[in-house]
Amino acid sequence: MADRAKPDATSEATPAGPRLHLHAWREPAVVGAALLAAAAGFGQFGAVAALGDVAKHFGHITHGATIAEQAGLSGTKLGIGLAVLRLASLGGLPLAGLADRFGRRRMMLMTCTVGLALTAMSAISPTYWWFVAIFALGRPLLSATSGVAQVTAAEQTASSQRAKAVALIAAGYGIGSGLIAIVHSLGAGTLGFRGVVLLALVPLAALPFLARWVAEPDRFKIAAAAEEHPLPVLGAVGPRFRRRLLIVAALTFAVSVVTGPANSFFFLYAQNVIRLSGTTTALLVACAGITGLAGLLLGRFLADRIGRRPAAGGAMIAMALLGMLTYSQSKPGAVIGYLLAVLAASVFAPAAGSLVNELFPTSVRASVAGWVIAAGVFGATTGLLAFGAVADVGNRFGLAAVVVFTATIPATALITLLPETRGKELEDL
Repeated sequence: MADRAKPDATSEATPAGPRLHLHAWREPAVVGAALLAAAAGFGQFGAVAALGDVAKHFGHITHGATIAEQAGLSGTKLGIGLAVLRLASLGGLPLAGLADRFGRRRMMLMTCTVGLALTAMSAISPTYWWFVAIFALGRPLLSATSGVAQVTAAEQTASSQRAKAVALIAAGYGIGSGLIAIVHSLGAGTLGFRGVVLLALVPLAALPFLARWVAEPDRFKIAAAAEEHPLPVLGAVGPRFRRRLLIVAALTFAVSVVTGPANSFFFLYAQNVIRLSGTTTALLVACAGITGLAGLLLGRFLADRIGRRPAAGGAMIAMALLGMLTYSQSKPGAVIGYLLAVLAASVFAPAAGSLVNELFPTSVRASVAGWVIAAGVFGATTGLLAFGAVADVGNRFGLAAVVVFTATIPATALITLLPETRGKELEDL
């Protein structure tokens, strides 16, 4: 019962007077958003999980020393394809911003439905670039789904429950992406990449049932009743908050330079370069679920005890260092590095998610989530292109990891320019 919202925290007055009905992190209003995030993760991660099969299917593998000979397609071509997929997520910026005008629930259900349908359509791709193009159509919609889900969880809860709720959204997305990775690892020989992406039809079919748990936050209803509404995305963040937004965007960019290539290349690296078996990879992903859960629990604890900033900043540095270990060209390094990197990323999620949502008012919070998506897209694209290019030059993933990931560590200091928000309610703005 310790995790339940206190009786006097379920209804809270805003400065303007209206009463808010807030929820504990385990209640349906929050769990429903987490399930939509899981569906989005399941759809979005299909291309990453199946990247090795995609490269094999559309390329040619030999026993040479170059990345192209080992993986089927060159690091540059793979990097460009993944960068295109990431850039497509820029469409998540206006889509997420529209949730400030039309509501969190409506936008989440619409973007998740269309995004999963387009993801399943990529199964018919005749070439590598057709696969990239079709899959890219669904990415911005699923990116918007996960971004607005985090906003919804933050708005449904009080400060004491917020880090837990944000952690639940991250857990949902992680479970969805981990599940598709396990399915691919165990069934790649049978399903192939086409079967893997076609599985997006499963969460799509479940959406009518999940929709029953998805609710509109009272905080949004109060903001929507205001007489004036800023233009979503472009006009949403006023001068008072633009400095904060720039700092948040810069930090998101730096994190994504690491997580973009670290996540996107891992399954290709594990299966095509260091030759981990499909069973071993599936077991590794299952174990990552355990370290991911441990990281979320630790992250929400640290966010509530020592603060959002130190928890997020420390996790950023750990992700960069562990990314280098993961790609150190050894099987033990890949296993240990991957598991610990998942833990570090999971520590980062509730701390950073709570911080960002507590820095901006309800009327523009979804638009800010859209800008965060855009910054993440540019960061991941930069990381993917740089990682692929360096890997091609030296024919080594390890060198690419050191060069690209090290460059992001100094940016962690930017987090000290943001105010600490631990213990603050969203209305305190």
